[in-house]
This record gives sequence, structure tokens and C-alpha cells, in this order.
Amino acid sequence: MSEYNVFDYVPIAIMFLVAAGFGASQLLVTQLIGPRKRTAIKLMPYECGKDPIGTARDRFSIKFYTVAVIFLLFDIEVLFMVPFAVSFKYLISQGKAVFGAVAFIEILVFVATLIVGYIYVWKKGTFDWGLQARAEARTEAKAMANARRQEASNLQKAA
Repeated sequence: MSEYNVFDYVPIAIMFLVAAGFGASQLLVTQLIGPRKRTAIKLMPYECGKDPIGTARDRFSIKFYTVAVIFLLFDIEVLFMVPFAVSFKYLISQGKAVFGAVAFIEILVFVATLIVGYIYVWKKGTFDWGLQARAEARTEAKAMANARRQEASNLQKAA
């Protein structure tokens, strides 16, 4: 039975201290030497590339949700690929090339399926966040503002 030694965990503690120190130093440096121009646009909350105009109950474009789902899919892909790489190394070291070849073909089919899906969503325009999307958001925001003004003037006339 091995003995428990607290000093075995010192490298992990050092890693956490270095990580926390790096984060704190980056915050401190940006506060000390960063520009301090506070404008109304910079102080506005930023929400997924869409200007925060209107209520929280507004409908959002389906692109926001599809990008989130695609991100999750590719994130899960990485979670499958790392253990596969470890087990593939073990299969190759066993000496039988059959297991390694079958595993390699399986992962190639997996990656090919993901690439086909990626090409599909790319062709559908899911990743197209160009000037057209911003122009649509501005037009939508102006229409909402005009509707609110009209509603407010109607309420004033009625009162």
C-alpha cells in the first residue's frame, strides 16, 4: 500500500496558483494601461451579435439556436475524439493490426459524417453573419422604435 504524501499535490497547487495569477494579472494590466473612453455604445450590453433593443420577449432569428446546437455537436465530437486517440494507441500497441484498422476506419467514418454535416450547414448559410444580418437587425430595431412611438402617441391622444 502506498503512503499518502501531501507534497505529491504541490505541482497541482502551483498550476492553480499560476492560472489564477495569470488571470488576475491580465485584469490588472488592462485596468492600468487600457483606454478609458466610455461611450454609450461601449456601455451597452452585448447579446450574441444582436443590438439589445426591445424587450427580452422578442423573437430571435433561428440562426442563434442553430449555431449553438452546431457548437455543442462539435464540442461533443472533441469529447469522443480524445478518448479514441488514447484507446487507439492502446489497440496499436497490442500488436494485432485488425483492431487498429477497424478502429481507424470507424473514426474516419465519424469524422466524414461530421464534415458532411459541417458542409451542409455552411451551404445553408448558418455561418453567414455579414452585413446583411446587421442591416436586418437595424431595420427591425427602427421598425420597433417607430411602432413604440406610434403607440405612445396613440395613448397620448386617447388620454
